[in-house]
Amino acid sequence: MVKEPRPGRVKTRLGRDIGMIDATWWYRHHVGRMLRNLRDPRWTLVAGYAPKTAQIITRGQDIKMWQGGGDLGDRMIRLLRQAPPKSVLIGSDITGVKRRHIARAIAALGNRDAVLGPARDGGFWLIGARHPGRLGKSVLSGARWSTAHALVDTKARLPGRIALVDILNDVDTVDDLP
Repeated sequence: MVKEPRPGRVKTRLGRDIGMIDATWWYRHHVGRMLRNLRDPRWTLVAGYAPKTAQIITRGQDIKMWQGGGDLGDRMIRLLRQAPPKSVLIGSDITGVKRRHIARAIAALGNRDAVLGPARDGGFWLIGARHPGRLGKSVLSGARWSTAHALVDTKARLPGRIALVDILNDVDTVDDLP
């Protein structure tokens, strides 16, 4: 999930610490590097982008899908429900994510219905499902997004057996930067 890198529209909490221009610069370069580093013949990368008019961040990306409207849960479930079996969705501000993390999450879907990658702040950096098209439209409704409760709320709403994979760091403030 990526956003068009515009000052004041991405990484606003980080921007309050280091300035909106610098936060946007970090985001733009981090996302580009992350997309390049996660390319792998074992899977297809799809850029779920916002807003609908975004172009810059998704250039060169083979497959692009607009996230649509609503809160974070609405946008995630919309993308997941359109995905093929054993798909995962990741955030765009995750430092240290490697192909091995994605491979482990996809492998977990071999014997689990869903997978979550916990973030150090109580949220999550990855969500996936063995059969994402079967997820109900409201399965991610009501979660307390951008709080320390996001993982626990989401885990409680996902059906079936859930695997937890590697804990990684997402970047919200200057203290989260590597």
